[in-house]
Amino acid sequence: MNAPTEPRHFPVFKLNNVLKPIEQATGLGNAFYTDETYFKTERDRVLGQGWACIGFASDVGANGFVKPVDFMGLPLLLMRNREGALQVFHNVCSHRGMKLVQEAGEIQGLIRCPYHSWTYDLNGTLKGTPHVGGINQHKDSRFACEKHGLKPLRSQVWMDMVFVNLSGTAPAFEEVVRPLTERWQQFVGDDGMSLLSAPISDGAMSIEVNCNWKLAVENYCEAYHLPWVHPSLNSYSRLEDHYNIMFDGNFAGQGSYAYNLADVEGTSLPTFPAWPAERMRNAEYVAFFPNVLLGIQADHAFAMVLEPLAPNKTVEHLRLFFVGEDAARKDVYAASRHAILSAWRVVFSEDIGAVEGMQAGRQSPGYQGGVFSPEMDVPTHYFHQWAARKILAANEQGEEAA
Repeated sequence: MNAPTEPRHFPVFKLNNVLKPIEQATGLGNAFYTDETYFKTERDRVLGQGWACIGFASDVGANGFVKPVDFMGLPLLLMRNREGALQVFHNVCSHRGMKLVQEAGEIQGLIRCPYHSWTYDLNGTLKGTPHVGGINQHKDSRFACEKHGLKPLRSQVWMDMVFVNLSGTAPAFEEVVRPLTERWQQFVGDDGMSLLSAPISDGAMSIEVNCNWKLAVENYCEAYHLPWVHPSLNSYSRLEDHYNIMFDGNFAGQGSYAYNLADVEGTSLPTFPAWPAERMRNAEYVAFFPNVLLGIQADHAFAMVLEPLAPNKTVEHLRLFFVGEDAARKDVYAASRHAILSAWRVVFSEDIGAVEGMQAGRQSPGYQGGVFSPEMDVPTHYFHQWAARKILAANEQGEEAA
C-alpha cells in the first residue's frame, strides 16, 4: 500500500477527538472550513456519498423547461421532459464535454450543443450528430448514438426539493428520509406532508453569507444562541422552551414548546388537520444532513437549501410551504404569508453576523476546533461527529485505492 498523500486524502488530524463523548470532544479543525483543496474534494467524498439537495422542482415548473445548476463547481442540468418527469443530468455534451445549457428556459425543440451542434431530446437521448461520418454524413455505422446520450444522475424530488446522489451508492432516498417523516407524523398525520403547497413568490428568499456551509448547519442545530442573537424570537419562544433533537445519523436540531408567531404577528393561516390541538405551539427545526434545514409549525413548513459556493461563501435559499392550496392562492391569506416570510427574514438575517463571525475566527491558529457545552451543544456535536465519520470513511477509501 502506498503512503497517504495530499490532496488524495483529507486532513484527518484530531478527528478522533471529535468522536469522543461531548464533554471530552473538540470540533472540526479550521482546515475543514477554509481549505480550498478540501472544499473541492468534499463535494464528491462527503456530500456526494449521500443525498444532497441542488434546488427546487418548482423552479423547473413547465414541461420542456431546463435549468442549469452549478453544484460546488459541478455543472448539472435539471430537466423536465414533455411528459412532466423531472430528471437531473450532467450538463455536458457527450462529444467534447462542452457545457450544454447556459441559462434556464423552455426548450421548444431539442437541446443543441453550441460547439458542434449535437442535439439531445428532453429525455437526454442523443438525436443529432451533424457530419459525424464526414461532410453531410450525419450518421455513421461506427458510432452508436444510443450509447452517448446525456449522463443521468440518481435523483429524487421530495417536498419540492431536488436531491441527487453523486456516488450512486447511497441507500434509497425513501429509506433515508423515512425517520423524519415518521417523526413528524405526530404533528401532520399519515398524509400531512402531501398537503403542503408548492412555494410561491411571497414565500421565497435567498441570502448570501460569507461562511462555510457547515457553520450554517451548526448554528441551525442549536438554540443556545437565542437570547443574544434572536432577542425578539426569544421573547416568546425562550431558550428554556427548547429541546434538542438527534436521530438516525442524518438529522439533528431543536424543537420549541412555545412557537407563537400567529399571535405575535397576527397571522391566520390554515393548519394541518391532524395537528394535535394541545400542541399547536410545538415547532421543530431539523437539519437534514448534509445541506437542508427544515422547519415545521402547525400552519406552515419551510425548507432552506444551503448552496456552497466556496469555503467561505454560501447561499441560503428559503422556501415556505403552506397547508393546502387555498392558503397559497387566496388573497385573503396574502398578508399572513407576507408576515411569515418577513418574520423568518429577520431571524435568518440575525444569524448572518454569528456565522460570518465564526468563519472569520477559523483563520485563527488560536482556535483548534473548540469545545462543546455538554447540554446546550449536543445537536451541534452530533453534526460534527457525522461529518468526522464521513471524512474518515472517505480517507479510508482513498487509502484502499492508493
